[in-house]
Amino acid sequence: QVQLVESGGGLVQAGGSLRLSCAASGRTFSSYIMGWFRQAPGKEREFVAGISWSGAIGYYADSVKGRFTISRDNAKNTVYLQMNSLKPEDTAVYYCAARRGSFASDQAVQYDYWGQGTQVTVSS
Repeated sequence: QVQLVESGGGLVQAGGSLRLSCAASGRTFSSYIMGWFRQAPGKEREFVAGISWSGAIGYYADSVKGRFTISRDNAKNTVYLQMNSLKPEDTAVYYCAARRGSFASDQAVQYDYWGQGTQVTVSS
């Protein structure tokens, strides 16, 4: 069982930055692939970024490539999402997720554990 708790959301102006954190419980954090998803009102949950066990490989949705960076610190059981050059269309609830497996997936159904989400609002 893995419990995930996100933090770092808030209100920011367009062009600004935020850093989201996701703290995981358990002693097997390094064996999980981690991902970030987001869901805007009236829209489906969508993949944002994923990261390999070691943190060496990151995967990104086209909409955030070059602006967002995912990273992890296995010693701290934490995964991060650095978001730069934020746009109003990035406004959503951001969720951290964990999955067993050997590669990051952009499909929400393939993730086993989810956090409660943190709101990110980008004003124009």
